Amino acid sequence: MTTSCPAPSATVLVAVHTPAHSALGNLLSYASAQPLAPGTLVRVPLGQREVLGVVWEGTAELPPGMAARPVAGVLDGIAPLDAHWRRLVAFAARYYQRSLGEIALSSLPPQLRDLDAAQLARRLRRPAAPQAGADAIDLVALSAEQESARAQIASQPGPFLLFGSTGSGKTEVYLRCVQEALAAAPVNGVPPQALVMVPEINLTPQLEERFTARFGAASVVSLHSGMTNPQRLKSWLAAHSGQARIVLGTRMAVFASMPGLRLIVVDEEHDASYKQQEGARYSARDLAIWRAREQRAKVILGSATPSFESWHASRPATDGDAGGRYLRLHMPSRIGSGIGAGTGAEAGALPVLRVVNMKQQPRRTVFSAPLLAALQQRVERGEQCLVLLNRRGYAPVLHCADCDWKSDCPHCSAHQVFHKVDRTLRCHHCGHTVRVPRACPGCGSPDIAAIGHGTEQLEEQLSALLAGVRRRDGAPARVARIDADTTRLKGALQAQLAQVHSGEIDVLVGTQMVAKGHDFRRITLVAAVQPDGALFSSDFRAPERLFALLMQASGRAGRDAHYVATQGSRSEMWLQTFHPEHAIVAALRQHDYPAFAAQQLQERCDAAMPPFAFQALVRADARTQQVAQGFLQAASEAAGQQALPGLEHVTLYPPVPLTVQRVANVERAQMLLESPSRTALQRFLAAWQPVLHATRSQPEHKGLVRWLVDVDPLAI
Repeated sequence: MTTSCPAPSATVLVAVHTPAHSALGNLLSYASAQPLAPGTLVRVPLGQREVLGVVWEGTAELPPGMAARPVAGVLDGIAPLDAHWRRLVAFAARYYQRSLGEIALSSLPPQLRDLDAAQLARRLRRPAAPQAGADAIDLVALSAEQESARAQIASQPGPFLLFGSTGSGKTEVYLRCVQEALAAAPVNGVPPQALVMVPEINLTPQLEERFTARFGAASVVSLHSGMTNPQRLKSWLAAHSGQARIVLGTRMAVFASMPGLRLIVVDEEHDASYKQQEGARYSARDLAIWRAREQRAKVILGSATPSFESWHASRPATDGDAGGRYLRLHMPSRIGSGIGAGTGAEAGALPVLRVVNMKQQPRRTVFSAPLLAALQQRVERGEQCLVLLNRRGYAPVLHCADCDWKSDCPHCSAHQVFHKVDRTLRCHHCGHTVRVPRACPGCGSPDIAAIGHGTEQLEEQLSALLAGVRRRDGAPARVARIDADTTRLKGALQAQLAQVHSGEIDVLVGTQMVAKGHDFRRITLVAAVQPDGALFSSDFRAPERLFALLMQASGRAGRDAHYVATQGSRSEMWLQTFHPEHAIVAALRQHDYPAFAAQQLQERCDAAMPPFAFQALVRADARTQQVAQGFLQAASEAAGQQALPGLEHVTLYPPVPLTVQRVANVERAQMLLESPSRTALQRFLAAWQPVLHATRSQPEHKGLVRWLVDVDPLAI
């Protein structure tokens, strides 16, 4: 409930969501008629509005003659947010260079800002959930590798990097560790809780299904941005009160209020989706590690292709190297490996890599003859296939050969993508959409052609190429596509995945959203048709991302050892490339992530790049590129003139445009900061904030739209 405050008698500090980079400060002072504990949720006036705020520690000091405005109301039906949560928010604000109020308030359910007393009271009447009991859980037998990992997690403090191949049973280890965490004794009357994180919203339903089957629906809630505001509030209140014992969620769930937190699991920890790309650019994986240490909880990072940062942090000790601070646990074998050996096929083994040298194929070939034959054979045997292309739409661009016109976006420095299904050109940056012209807008020629390929085109071509192929039951082959375009409507993704699981789909064409995390039991062949674009990228992380994507994609094949053994075949990963000699291909052939990581980490060490150095990006958006770069250059020069703390250990590179330098008619520039010391970089960034504010207010930078700091950026 919300109670209004009588006449004020004391002053409290309150965190509110102030505009980004505003000069209002982190905490604002308000008058209160009663003492309010830190963490109390309140409503306070801010300008002409009444906003939600969180009472914070500290003493309010007002200038002489200035009176604080009174607190408008207290949400006294909700217990104060505990000190662990407040310390997490304060750390995130300091480290990622954002205001404390922005982090705190964006971490709370949006509906808390809008509910009146009666509405809040109704939501607080939810009955307590029954406690999960171990004797009600039907346990499955663990493999030797799973049991070894579970035992070490139970006996060691961590953090843990669970390096398990695709299909090795990492999820079952998570389930067992969650069960053991929930069986612990309550602390200060708060029952133990566990947080399990996944990188994508579309992975939440299948994980929720497994956890509710094991622990009961009353003990499990989800938290992600795909939920409605009432759903998010209900889940958040259940976690905050301790009624929900398990929270499943995406990156936003790292800020969930969980007073009984004892275990955090970060599944697919390498995934870039854990890094927020709008507003406060935090890494949920890194915050999970910090939160676990501060709250004395255990944390498990799981992946078949760990990030190089986590791999380096889990390196074993050697002569002259004390090793990393993570404990690496290895599960190299798939569940069921060895089944089917008598049939001549290693049913539970990882897929065999088949490489097609596209230099030896006819020009403009999309599906090579060997790959097409393999797809046909699998379909005829009743097996399923996955074709991966990480580019949606029909074609990346339309082109006129007569005048060289291209389907460029008028608002961005990027092409509009051709979508044949609705005959539109869409910009995937700003969303600008137009109908496909009947003739070239530049010269009037009717001969405009689609250049390149997208998932929509692959679906069309495969449907034509496999039109004469029959399944084992005599039915024609069925091809379907799953990408962001086919899954826009609520429930569409779940419906399409159900078709795949039921065997209604024979060949699935998709982007990376179907290449990771999904447990497709009947897929025995995965093909990556055009992966070469990332082989020679200027981004030093591109090889790591490509290797992870292809390894994760290959892991969708042959996951059900019994099914593969019954079919009498070996699962395969097909790779069409113009560079079969590339180091990534060699590592994929051997499924040798450690060798690939060692080679890449040595290159990064030689070049002094992360994880052997620490980076931040300052980005400026303005109406012109000159203003954007001018702001960054002026701020850099001011830092040198003022000799800011830590500057001697920080390199500031010259400002440059972003790769896509104009989006929605806004020009974008960036400046890279690099240091061998994380501490020195943080000291400099903290001292530089007032300089950035002062530079922003100068008349010559009037055209600046916004600026932001991105600490530990994933893309440069």
